[in-house]
Amino acid sequence: MITITEKGATKVREFLDSNPQEGEAGLRVGVRGGGCSGFQYVLAFDEKRDGDMSFNSHGITVLCDRQSFPYVTGSTIDYLDALTGAGFKVENPNVTAACGCGSSFRVPDEEEVSAV
Repeated sequence: MITITEKGATKVREFLDSNPQEGEAGLRVGVRGGGCSGFQYVLAFDEKRDGDMSFNSHGITVLCDRQSFPYVTGSTIDYLDALTGAGFKVENPNVTAACGCGSSFRVPDEEEVSAV
């Protein structure tokens, strides 16, 4: 399961209300290879696709493709508004290492492959 905080859900709703989509849109959470630690998060507003996993959190549909799900299962998406900037932040319990800027991460399977 992937959840979103109430503040995160409010920001998603604000965006979706100001940018109407055809059909039911939600927040897509995924990963792709890259960054200094191995994986990077991909967050986008999107519609459900065949094979997607779908979760409802605070009235927001959270979408995830099946390949990304093992890397982000149990994550919580929040929205931070700080002096250093504003944006969505992923709290991921699967992360074993992350880069200093927080934009890429590593998970246990990745570390085992790297150690070989």
